[in-house]
Amino acid sequence: MKKFKQITQLIVITLFIVFISACMEKFDINEIDVGDGNVNIGGDTVFVQLNPVWEGFNKPQDIMIGREPFIYIADTENNRIVLVNLAGDILGSRTIQKPVAIAQDYRLNLIVCAEFDTTFGGQTQTFSAVFKVDLFSVSHQIEIAPITRLLPRSADLNRPEVKYTGACAFFNNIFYIARTGPNNSSFIDPDNSILIFVPNSLTGGETDTLIGRVPNIDPIGQGPVSAFGISSLSSFNTQNIDIVLTLTGDNSFKAQWLKYVITPIDQRYESNFSPNSGVSFMIPNKFEQPEGSALDRSGNIYIADAGKDSIYKFNSFGDELQSFGSFGADDSFNQPQGVAFFDKTLYVADTGNDRIVRFILSTDQ
Repeated sequence: MKKFKQITQLIVITLFIVFISACMEKFDINEIDVGDGNVNIGGDTVFVQLNPVWEGFNKPQDIMIGREPFIYIADTENNRIVLVNLAGDILGSRTIQKPVAIAQDYRLNLIVCAEFDTTFGGQTQTFSAVFKVDLFSVSHQIEIAPITRLLPRSADLNRPEVKYTGACAFFNNIFYIARTGPNNSSFIDPDNSILIFVPNSLTGGETDTLIGRVPNIDPIGQGPVSAFGISSLSSFNTQNIDIVLTLTGDNSFKAQWLKYVITPIDQRYESNFSPNSGVSFMIPNKFEQPEGSALDRSGNIYIADAGKDSIYKFNSFGDELQSFGSFGADDSFNQPQGVAFFDKTLYVADTGNDRIVRFILSTDQ
């Protein structure tokens, strides 16, 4: 127990240090224009579908807008990450087995949750994995970009049922990985966790360092601070370490905004909204199977609910705004699992329909 307390203290101290420290970045967050006009517009604001639909994909499970900006698509059943420009032209692709989640840090590295095969116990087995792809070193020639496997480590091969399901990166290039699995009796290291990686740019090491898991998040919690089956992670484009996550476990609050709070007593994540606040975002059982999340520069939250074939939009106060899909008159989606937003355009990985669908924010309707 004493050792675990020491580890936890090390984690929170490290988080605090990197939270307030500056670091060398290829992209300076202070140079990012957050005044792009992507604000909540009152009245009859709607999303209008753009044509053509982007096809040629096979069960894409995630889509992410990079900081360049390019678009990255986890084309899951085609075993590749696809690099696309804003016009929809494919600029390249990289073979990675069954990618399910993508994030990008401020050094333009891609962080990809996927799979890999290896020989273990004399047999070829498939394991969930996390890769880091260095795009900057090869001027975004994704086909030849250096790739490093971060997970699983050798010790992790004894946990074949573990899955890595989400990733997000912060302003200081620290990044989180969501992990799920069936074994959650351990107080020290349950399967359902958020793992913390510190990049080599901060440690001076040759590789990124896994320093532990985010403490004080219940692995099988029924409440609003839970890691019960995390299906996506999203970070804010600001100098904080708040996160939005979605869950598919047995929880009434399957989308959560966790705010990092430092008090004189401790440091921990707390729910940004109270279940008793009355906001739409925290209505119990609001979501069925949320698989994807995204944020725009105004702090609006987008949730892709594969169970309800729908996309939800909430403002930063938790009020529901424009939501659409099969619960309404529109029957556009089939198990959407990824969502992204850039320059008034919403991008949806419409997984069951093997396509990417785009919508433009319009006030002309």
